[in-house]
Amino acid sequence: MCRVFASAAGIPEDPVTGSMYTVLGPYWKTKTGQSSFKARQCSKRGGDITVEVGDTGRVVIGGKAVGIMEGILFY
Repeated sequence: MCRVFASAAGIPEDPVTGSMYTVLGPYWKTKTGQSSFKARQCSKRGGDITVEVGDTGRVVIGGKAVGIMEGILFY
């Protein structure tokens, strides 16, 4: 189980820590030899996540999300 707390930012617990799975995916790949995983976050709200690790190390995560902000980035 992965948990993230950011109480200083007003987030007592992130309900589903998608960013953590971008780190765990490659770790699990080295341990299991598999490149595709399904995970379940067991927080109060919970959620299901799919994790795919490519040959180049790129990690793609998927699942349901709730939009909280929209914007445009300029570079």
